[in-house]
Amino acid sequence: MPGSRPNFVFFIPDQLRADAVGAFGNPYVHTPHLDALAAGGTRFDNAYVQHPVCSPSRASFLTGWYPHTGGHRTLTHLIRPDEPNLLRSLKEGGYHVAWPGLRGDTFAPGVTELSVDEHGFGVLPTVLPTLPRVESWPGGEEWARLYYQGRTEDDDGRIDSDEATIRTALQWLENPPEQPWALFVPLIAPHCPFGIEDPWFSLHDRDVLPPPVPAADDSDREPAYMRAIRERFGITDTSPAMWREITATYYGMISRMDDQLGRVMAAVDSRGLRDDTVTLFFADHGEYLGDYGLIEKWPSAMHSCITRDPLVISGGGLPSGQSTDAMVELLDIVPTVLELAGLEAGHRHFGRSLLPVLERPDTEHRRFAFTEGGFSSDEEPQFEMAGFPYDLKAALQHENPRLVGRAIAVRDKEWCYVWRLYEEPELYHRPSDPDERVNVAGRDEYAGVEARMQQALLHWLADTSDVIPAEPHPRYPRVDLPVPAGRPRPDGAVERASEHLERVFAHLRNTGAV
Repeated sequence: MPGSRPNFVFFIPDQLRADAVGAFGNPYVHTPHLDALAAGGTRFDNAYVQHPVCSPSRASFLTGWYPHTGGHRTLTHLIRPDEPNLLRSLKEGGYHVAWPGLRGDTFAPGVTELSVDEHGFGVLPTVLPTLPRVESWPGGEEWARLYYQGRTEDDDGRIDSDEATIRTALQWLENPPEQPWALFVPLIAPHCPFGIEDPWFSLHDRDVLPPPVPAADDSDREPAYMRAIRERFGITDTSPAMWREITATYYGMISRMDDQLGRVMAAVDSRGLRDDTVTLFFADHGEYLGDYGLIEKWPSAMHSCITRDPLVISGGGLPSGQSTDAMVELLDIVPTVLELAGLEAGHRHFGRSLLPVLERPDTEHRRFAFTEGGFSSDEEPQFEMAGFPYDLKAALQHENPRLVGRAIAVRDKEWCYVWRLYEEPELYHRPSDPDERVNVAGRDEYAGVEARMQQALLHWLADTSDVIPAEPHPRYPRVDLPVPAGRPRPDGAVERASEHLERVFAHLRNTGAV
């Protein structure tokens, strides 16, 4: 293990499936730089996010809390100034923290300033994300509801937000500050809409790509949102060729992101810093990409294509050329980074350091990994209100809040159990049913498994339901308000509450009452 405090690069794409990376077993996608990063480090094959949506997932892996612990369960309930986060811990622990770009949906107002030394674009984007209206969407409404744009403009002068973020990071790495430092690089790709310029658009052969995972044979046993999405979006009969087209474009977006990762790693290497720098690569969640006839994601989706994460930890003198099937949660990043940095967490969190796993990949790290999402129906007024192209998705949730009811997935190496607030539970045998299509919950022969997973869920909820804040409050804070019905002082002002309380305590002390 490294003996001195390393630098850190956090490279975080959005909506990247673990099985859409070469190093994680995909033989079709072109990801040479990520594959090399994994070969030079440790690949975590059983890592899971704690929420299937961007902001709650990011809040979780930066605080070390589950989404329910601090109420970070929507796109607009972010990490507050009175809450801990990993970047702030690094900054307060002597690290220089830089955040190129303006990717938001993580910190509430004021927290970025508390957590980061530098933030924003050193190289400005020349274009901002814009989408055509549904009636003018290329290819028509079905393509629009599949979030597919296809080949985008190929212009050497075009710099989108992600490219501006990468160029800013590269510019920053030309003259990094005194060590130690942390470079936090969150991207938007490969989040839909699915569109990319050449050569990335044409990189993957559509004809050789396999079809998506089909819907369950027994559709009555799948969560109700799945049929609702297919029917409302009008994608029930989407052709295999269309799914292959979307997949190839998604892979092109991933390959472009992979190239950007390679450029950042080359810049680290050019400074001779690879042995002093730990790189953590991971995403906030995955993408349906046609599996079960679905696209994008859903707030209560628990499928592995949404929740399994492509976590890689590499460099900085850490072991290389290895993988592990240990059960891992993304919030384990918090104690792992802090231990490498020689820092103590100033708050209670639920992560477990991955250093023992890095030393011995066969180490039993966790018995279970948990993912949660969704809402109670009475929280409907706080659901996202979204315009096109997310209008139908938002409308489904507001019209029938039970479609997005709270859900919790409990996984061990053999089973995945999903509890749902408004629907029947699900149970999948992971070795024989890796795509989670055959729900065996309720069968007598699996009653013991269900009982065990339910007990694990109950224990987890009881242990993680809240945390005592790190900073205590004075039991008797000073109160600067007038005393009720108080008599005026000689100067005409009514005695203040704290002054009155101090006088009462002084009187009691003088009389021996206290």
